[in-house]
Amino acid sequence: MLATPGSLPAAGQDMHWAYETKQDGQRAVVYLPGDGGVTLRARSGEDITATYPELRALGGVLGRTAAVLDGEVLVLDEQGRGDFQLLQSRMGLARSPGRAARRAEQAPAHLVLFDVMRLGGDLTGQPYARRRQTLESLSLEGPFWSTPTALVGHGEEALRATRASGLEGLVCKRLDSVYEPGVRSLSWIKIRNMRTADVLVGGWVPGKGRLSGLPGAVLVGQRDAGRLRYVGSVGTGWSQAERAGLARLLRAAETGHCPFDSVPRAAEAHWVRPRLVGEVRYSTRTRAGLLRQPSWLRLRPDLTPEDSAADLPQGRSPDLP
Repeated sequence: MLATPGSLPAAGQDMHWAYETKQDGQRAVVYLPGDGGVTLRARSGEDITATYPELRALGGVLGRTAAVLDGEVLVLDEQGRGDFQLLQSRMGLARSPGRAARRAEQAPAHLVLFDVMRLGGDLTGQPYARRRQTLESLSLEGPFWSTPTALVGHGEEALRATRASGLEGLVCKRLDSVYEPGVRSLSWIKIRNMRTADVLVGGWVPGKGRLSGLPGAVLVGQRDAGRLRYVGSVGTGWSQAERAGLARLLRAAETGHCPFDSVPRAAEAHWVRPRLVGEVRYSTRTRAGLLRQPSWLRLRPDLTPEDSAADLPQGRSPDLP
């Protein structure tokens, strides 16, 4: 079952919803046949059990009781938050058990459980509130797995808490909703915490197909101790007319030299003098300071390159702890 992007329920409906932290990991359905074994499958259906050998012990925690659970595999950072960049070093190793075992020692996975679809029998037709009660009764807390609390009501406070803690966001779930496998349901609403930043455009790459002749993406940076540090490629957020207008500005600013302190890996890149200031929206930053899931908001003609993006602290991004 998948969540639909949206916003908090109306205040009058708040107590009819539960709120869970949105995790930044790999979704996994956990099959416990009751014989001590365990199988993990990704959203694609791929068997990813061998990728996370530290989760094999989960197979014996319910004894002979068969169950199917829903959850998310994370790799936690020093603050105990899911770090997708760390998780990427663990993914795709199902056919390399030796490498998977070594990576498990270096960056152990943690499975967050948030639903139960089967326990002896089928529970998908039961309301979320009852399924959640059943899940919590299993007391699935271990060295590499846990069942975080779901908060009923108080959605505004829950969302503020995720923002204050630097977490990815919130998932809102109707207490009376059934489990709909394979459905992106309006009974589950996901809210992603997004940030904004002012950036300088230092280059662009051509678009393909209907975007031929227009910028497919712009390459952006921020000042870091007087240098322009590359922070990412932004390819969404414009209408066709806005993209055409941006193309004219970029061509007028073209230069033969890369303005970034290190040249980004960008095939067919065109460099421009970093005079255009833009505002972008993004979710988080990677450990290298790159913007994750960036989208364009607007040009900032009211800002100059000198006063738009204050120099970043040396070697750090402004929103990293």
